[in-house]
Amino acid sequence: MRKPLSLLLGAAILSTTAGCLVSMPETNPLPEWNDQLLVSTRQLATRLNDGRTVIIHVGRDRASYDAGHIPGAHFLPLSSIVAERNGLPNELPPADQLETAFEGVGVSDASRVVLYGDLAGLAAARAFFTLDYLGKTDAALLDGGLEQWRAEGRPTETTAPEARRGQLTVRVRPEIVVDADWVASRLENDSTIVLIDARPPAEFSGQTPGEGVTRPGHIPGAHNVFWRSNLVSETDLRLRSPEVLAASLTLAEAAQRDTVVVYCRTGVQASHAYFVARYLERPVRMYDASFIDWSRRGDAYPVETGDEN
Repeated sequence: MRKPLSLLLGAAILSTTAGCLVSMPETNPLPEWNDQLLVSTRQLATRLNDGRTVIIHVGRDRASYDAGHIPGAHFLPLSSIVAERNGLPNELPPADQLETAFEGVGVSDASRVVLYGDLAGLAAARAFFTLDYLGKTDAALLDGGLEQWRAEGRPTETTAPEARRGQLTVRVRPEIVVDADWVASRLENDSTIVLIDARPPAEFSGQTPGEGVTRPGHIPGAHNVFWRSNLVSETDLRLRSPEVLAASLTLAEAAQRDTVVVYCRTGVQASHAYFVARYLERPVRMYDASFIDWSRRGDAYPVETGDEN
């Protein structure tokens, strides 16, 4: 029985505080990544007065935003980009609703969107996935979020900027979202996909069901890469190096598969895994209804328990 990939990855990495990288075989090529999708605090600081840059603070409520946000940032409620459908939380709302939400915070076709927000970056990652779904594929996450910005002593403000409505051309990409039937039809006979489960190891193994999950465990054949293992630490919310992130996907056999398919409990944690795959320039799809949906289905949608075999 193998340990969860987050533990295997930890064993493969020397201390990040020592500034070391993952130990990888010499035959492994250096990973490719899209550095346009991740903006450092230093880079953002130079763009605060750039009229094309639209900074968005994504949150469950306005409390954290009103307490202090990056100058010029607009507030986007997480509730405006997720919806409950057929008893499943955090589903994608209709495209026109999403268009209205993003245009309301100033997003246009030419905008250079930088996202940060609540839930240790998960809210921003969900917004990134949603914009990707709408065809706005050049948004970026702020590396380390507001926490890193504040740790560096950079300025914040409590007043909201003037709202300027954007004009966003929506080109929905339905192909990046898959459902339970799509996944089930590929479990045994499709060697081109690798399933990544972004939940904590205890939920993946079935030890902890997770709220709303009726059959604890995971989708057969899935690999557990807990989304938080992609961050430097519990307090340092910056993304690990591309070498380390690529190593986690290599351990999950993604290097031998054409497409990464991510899921979690309701699709929010998986949004971070989705971003990592996009950052590493890997083809990726989202099972958005995720395990809460899978667990409520019948025997045609089997569930495994325990660590990866």
